[in-house]
Amino acid sequence: MISIQYAILASGGLGTVCTEIIVQQQQVSFVMTDKNSIAIIELCRQKNIPCFVGNPRKGKATAFLSDLNTDVILSINYLFIVENDIISLPTKYAINLHGSLLPRYRGRTPHVWAIINNEKETGITAHLMTEGCDEGDIVYQEKIDIRPEETGAGILGIFNEQYPLIVQRLMNMITNNQIQPQSQEHSKATYFEKRTPDDGGINWEWQKERIYNWVRAQAKPYPGAFAFKGADKITINQLNYSDQGYHNDMPNGLVLKNGKQPIVKTPNGAVILTDFVLPDGVTLLEGDILK
Repeated sequence: MISIQYAILASGGLGTVCTEIIVQQQQVSFVMTDKNSIAIIELCRQKNIPCFVGNPRKGKATAFLSDLNTDVILSINYLFIVENDIISLPTKYAINLHGSLLPRYRGRTPHVWAIINNEKETGITAHLMTEGCDEGDIVYQEKIDIRPEETGAGILGIFNEQYPLIVQRLMNMITNNQIQPQSQEHSKATYFEKRTPDDGGINWEWQKERIYNWVRAQAKPYPGAFAFKGADKITINQLNYSDQGYHNDMPNGLVLKNGKQPIVKTPNGAVILTDFVLPDGVTLLEGDILK
């Protein structure tokens, strides 16, 4: 069997699981990760694998890479965008795993954006790495259905199951010389920016369907969608539709009914808050208006 040297770019729990699989089965020339991926750093220490920790851009990894070679790079949930000094290093392939059906949803947290936008499916794409964001030729793609009640965390759970299987499949394809890259249809590409916890604010002028998707996409353990009663922040992890009546000229965001599960007006119907967190001492009362 031909010996193939791998290099791994990985971060977080998802990156850790996949790194462990690759290290168990392949020769690994080096690993690149971030300072918070302690498990990956420790694995490299135990296995005596050269490990670069931190942002490699602008030549910061040049000295580290100067005497290292590899045939294949696999990038899994890596925190940093890489430049051509890394992409051009392998003799065979530099492959990244991305959590969408490329060319749609290039960019950060694509599965969260897919739920927000009421998509019925997402997926995982393995593609050749280029300096353009998620633009490289596709080498493998797998679809994942998005159920009506699915959350962003739920899709991430599916990723945790499927990424290791896809990494194994890619290694088999590489060993058997079965990689056949297919160009993306760039005219169909969509791109979405990175999200932060501060981006979770609910606009009560949105229709109830968008608010529903907005909440489930960001539900715990993500930071959550939120609204304000005055200066008090309310984190909302789950809501459902309600048949509560109202008058059209009532303001959107109006609390129509209080209690353990308050009901709030939107432009095209009411929603019931079924899982939410209030600051200590704060209650929602009928007549309050959420912003």
